Amino acid sequence: MEYNATEVAKKIAARWGNKPENIIEMMHDIQTELNYLPKDVLYEVSKFASVPISKIYNIATFYNAFSLKPKGKYKICVCMGTPCHALGAPRIVSALERELEIKCGDTTKDMKYSLEITGCVGTCGLAPVVVINEDLYGPVQVSGVQKLIKKYDSK
Repeated sequence: MEYNATEVAKKIAARWGNKPENIIEMMHDIQTELNYLPKDVLYEVSKFASVPISKIYNIATFYNAFSLKPKGKYKICVCMGTPCHALGAPRIVSALERELEIKCGDTTKDMKYSLEITGCVGTCGLAPVVVINEDLYGPVQVSGVQKLIKKYDSK
């Protein structure tokens, strides 16, 4: 994705009044707009909001919602809560890794998919559960993984 770091940072920082106390909101906006927190944009926001870059990195690495690595258009999360784990979530992760040809924690070369595991998503009755962006699927079986991915391939 092409972007101008200075322009993105300037626009987002201005939206929040360039106030240091709004740095988390600025970071959320960057993440929403670019799908991750690029270093060059964070350096620019640091200047506009007068927040040390070290503080921004502390925030970025503390909260799971933030990513310093580029993410795919479709973020696939496999629940690893106790019921999901017991009912086959590790096998679902393995099937997704094979189907997408990536390891958990990575993004496909075409930037279409990212694969992650997550803690309990609170739908234990549907275990094992896979969440793709805002869509929840469960119970998911290994045999259904390919069909699930094909649904997003056509989007």
